Parts: sequence; C-alpha cells; structure tokens
Amino acid sequence: MAGEKKPVHKVQMTDGKRNIIQQLLQEYDIQSAEDIQDALKDLLGGTIKEMMESVMDEHLGYEKSQRSDGDDYRNGYKPKRINSSYGSMDIQVPQDRKSTFEPQVVKKRPKDISDIDQKIISMYAKGMTTRQISDTLDDIYGFEASEGFISDVTDKIMPQIEDWQNRPLSEIYPVLYIDAIHYSVRDNGIIRKLAAYVILGINQDGLKEVLTIEVGENESSKYWLAVLNGLKNRGVKDILIICADGLAGIKEAITAAYPKTEYQRCIVHQVRNTMKYVSDKDRKPFCADLKTIYQAPTEEKALDALKRVTEKWREKYPNSMRSWKQNWDAISPIFKFSTAVRKVIYTTNAIESLNATYRKLNRQRSVFPSDTALLKALYLSTFEATKKWSMPIRNWGQVYGELSIMYEGRLPE
Repeated sequence: MAGEKKPVHKVQMTDGKRNIIQQLLQEYDIQSAEDIQDALKDLLGGTIKEMMESVMDEHLGYEKSQRSDGDDYRNGYKPKRINSSYGSMDIQVPQDRKSTFEPQVVKKRPKDISDIDQKIISMYAKGMTTRQISDTLDDIYGFEASEGFISDVTDKIMPQIEDWQNRPLSEIYPVLYIDAIHYSVRDNGIIRKLAAYVILGINQDGLKEVLTIEVGENESSKYWLAVLNGLKNRGVKDILIICADGLAGIKEAITAAYPKTEYQRCIVHQVRNTMKYVSDKDRKPFCADLKTIYQAPTEEKALDALKRVTEKWREKYPNSMRSWKQNWDAISPIFKFSTAVRKVIYTTNAIESLNATYRKLNRQRSVFPSDTALLKALYLSTFEATKKWSMPIRNWGQVYGELSIMYEGRLPE
C-alpha cells in the first residue's frame, strides 16, 4: 500500500559481537571512523593469512609445526599486493615446493578481492578520465590505482563491445538516424579529429535502439556503403526512412544498399547549418521564417515559403538559403506526412538526448589517448544513457499506421 512504511532491519548485538568489539578497542588505539577502517584493514590482512595457512595445512596434510615424509612441503612466502574495499594491502602468500597450492580466498592471478572493477567501469561510463578515477579511488577508498591499471580494467569490456557490435538486429526499421559527434584523439603524439557516427533506429514497436557506433575519419560513399552493408549482414532487410545530415557519400550509399529507402535530410541540422551565416540579432526572426518552410502543410506551400524567405534575406545573407535549394530533394519527403510522423522524422529528440550524453565526454576529456579509449567511453556512455529506454515514442500507433499506408506492404500488419 502507498505510504506504508517498510520494516526497519535491526542489527542484533550479540555477546560474541560485544566481545569482538571490546578486543578491537583494546588492541587498537581507535579515535575516529578512519581508525576503525585501518583496524579492519589490518584484521582483514591477518584473517586472509590465517585462512591461507589453514588451507595450506589441509593441502599438505600436516600442520606447520609438524614434520612430514611427503614429497611436497612449505617453501616460504610470496609477497602480493591486493585491493579490497578497505584499500590496498600487502600480504604474504604461502608457497609449496610443487607450486600446486591454490589459495581459495585470494586466487593466484586476480589481484582484486572487491568489486572495484565495477566501480571503475561505472565511473568510466559517466565520462570520468583515468586520472579522475584514480584520484577518486584514492580519496574515497584509499585504493591506489595507476592509470594503466584502470585502462586494463576497462579493456575487459572490449569483447563485450565486439559482441554488441555484431549482435543480430531486427529485419525492419521504420526510421533510422545517423549522426556524428567529433572528438580529439591522440595518435602517435599527434592530436587529430575523429568522428563517432551513432546509428539509432526506431524499431517496429516504436522503441529506440542504438544499432552501432562507428569511429571513422573520412566520409565517403564507399565508407557508408560498408557501414550499411554491415547492418544488412546483421539481419536488417529493410529501412523505410534514413534521416541524416549532409554526410559525404551517404545518399549514394543508401541507393546502393537499400534502393527502396527514402533519404531524409535532418531538418534540425539543416536549420543549424543555415544559422551559421546569421548574426545574433537576426537569429530569432530568421528562425521564425525557416519554420514557415519546414512546417508548411504541403510541399507547394513550402516552396512558396522558401522563395519568400530567400528573397527577404538575400541582400543581407546571400548564401544562407543556398543549401535548401541544393538539397530540396532530400528535404521535401517530410511534406507528404502528417504532423505526428514529421515530429518523429525531423524533431530528433531521440538522438539529441543521446548526443547530450556523448557531448559530456567532450567536456570532461579534451583529448582521448587512443581511438580504443574513445570507443570504450562511447560504448559505456550508450549503455548508461539507454537504461531507461523502455517506452515507445509518443503516438507510435498512429505513426506506424500512416507509415504502413505510405510504404504499403513493407511493414507487418
């Protein structure tokens, strides 16, 4: 019931616990909560050592103080630094002559007995740099982690990234968005700009789905054809509409890979590109005029509006409207749809909210150490951003019905 209080779980203080606490206070000069942490850390190290000694006794078949005629025996200790929730600590791991002893509490290879890996990956997903993560771990957990160690931890997700990039996809996507975010990446001491191309789909259920993230350098029809063929190889048989900015070669690649797919120029980007030419004092009236074009009820009315806006601003901004005329064939498809469908196509809230997450990476990291580091950050940020994607986009039933009529026979009933 709403408002009903959950029962509070009380920790029961037993006589055994009281005795342990009294012994703890007698053994350590505890004056603060930090002193308690240090004491528990010391006890953890001692407990681990005693447990390993006990397991060694069982492994050899005799205790440390006893003699044995067996062919295996104790062979000193090997120092090892481990990381726990109480911070880093050095322990002595008992060894046997045959090197067959396998301590259970601290395995031979792992150096971490806490969930610190997940903490590191979670911080990395939120856009923190390796230096920031290292400082945070040291401040909060007293855990010394080099940037190399953090990089090694995040490298563990590379197989997951590869699996995710190769996972099977749906056969049909009514709408696909392609957008680019640019990052600075260091390559052999040289900083260069790389584009991360995000491909976001709306599936038949109206749910948003990131299909892939491609880190590339040069746009071309050959490049985009390889990307689209990659989607085909993962099971995508048909796409009704691909909405993208004026990416070099994208139109030709769509024609080759998906001949029936309609290419729609992203209106949001079209407006942004136009406003590059406009001074701040004219931005508001200019934007209002552009709305009369892309919000026109028909293509005929839109062309009339395009002519009026071009004539109005030609003298002051002679080149501002040139791209509208040059790209009209890719801008005009929206005019055959209702307002509900247009909002799905040109009001790209889905990809804009996702890009806001990616832009945080640019604010927090001026330069990525490698393209692999960039891909890891993008992958983790994607999963962080898409956790709440459980509802279809607004009015999807109406949108789906209209698309089914407009693209007859291509969507399941």
